[in-house]
Amino acid sequence: MRYLHTMVRVADLDASLDFYCNKLGLVEVRRVESEQGRFTLIFLSAPEDVEAAKETRAPLVELTYNWDPEAYTGGRNFGHLAYQVDDIYALCDRLMKAGVTINRPPRDGKMAFIRSPDNVSIELLQKGDGLPKAEPWASMPNTGVW
Repeated sequence: MRYLHTMVRVADLDASLDFYCNKLGLVEVRRVESEQGRFTLIFLSAPEDVEAAKETRAPLVELTYNWDPEAYTGGRNFGHLAYQVDDIYALCDRLMKAGVTINRPPRDGKMAFIRSPDNVSIELLQKGDGLPKAEPWASMPNTGVW
């Protein structure tokens, strides 16, 4: 398992970039804009991690800016922790057998979401290419939110 990023939702992108980059000193290493999804993702690295972050896409802070205004309550501004895993199906199976709810099953063989006991959302991402679609994951519905 390898730590990838922590996602934080932000309401004002300019103010957030000013804080994280200009004041805190983080460095923008990647940006993704989705017209269809109506969001912008900005990945930030600590100055000493810039080269590693560019090569391995970790460790990072992901700022998520949703273009449509939203009031973030109940901790919704803090999105999730993300970890790359060697076998997403095996890990989800082990977690489910241990009583962990799989909020977003790895239907695509690439991504799943679970929640910690403290209700922190955790994203699991398959290392490398996604695994071939497989049951019971491919037809498993979402449970709750992530």
